[in-house]
Amino acid sequence: MEARGFYHEGMLALQERADGRRLADFLATSARHSEFSERDAAQITAASFFFIASSHGDHPDCSFKGGDPGFVKIVGPSTLEFPDYDGNLMYRTLGNIAMNPKVGLLFMGFDGKTYRIRINGDASIHRDAESLTRHHGAKAVIRVECRDIYPNCPRYVPDLAMTARSAYVPRPGETSPTPEWKTLPAVVPHLPRSDTQALTSSSPDTIGQRDA
Repeated sequence: MEARGFYHEGMLALQERADGRRLADFLATSARHSEFSERDAAQITAASFFFIASSHGDHPDCSFKGGDPGFVKIVGPSTLEFPDYDGNLMYRTLGNIAMNPKVGLLFMGFDGKTYRIRINGDASIHRDAESLTRHHGAKAVIRVECRDIYPNCPRYVPDLAMTARSAYVPRPGETSPTPEWKTLPAVVPHLPRSDTQALTSSSPDTIGQRDA
């Protein structure tokens, strides 16, 4: 791959100042690729979380996305997709994607040794039945056509022990608990009807007390 277009003028100026152009060009042409390697695919499909950056105008955003290993699926040589689960309805990430498809993804393991995988690509939002069927509990599916895939060393990444999976991830045959924030008295009146109905059916006495 060529380095041209991968760096903008601000990056190039700092590279020049640090005598880093040779290394930057090497990494852009040798480490960067546009199709998943076996190592990339194995790490991505085993991930239980990643970070995604999106933006539109003056609205940059960085979000955490989590699920059970396998919630991110490789569906093409340069294409991955992941579910958008129930959230707080602000639609910071999806709203940005609807206006500007450019996104950045970061996959990493907090074990002090797993390489980070950085991805730049174009995202799209899908709500068709076929896409939703591939992801249990998904409200939508985000598909990313990956343009730049490149590893970073794990230096400075702390070694943290993962002790338990999230109880809130949608799983077949399981009912996810209601997140605490949805039960806060200040929040309940603003919830969508579907959430209010779910809360009422699960604990009518409690909801009545909150609404009083």
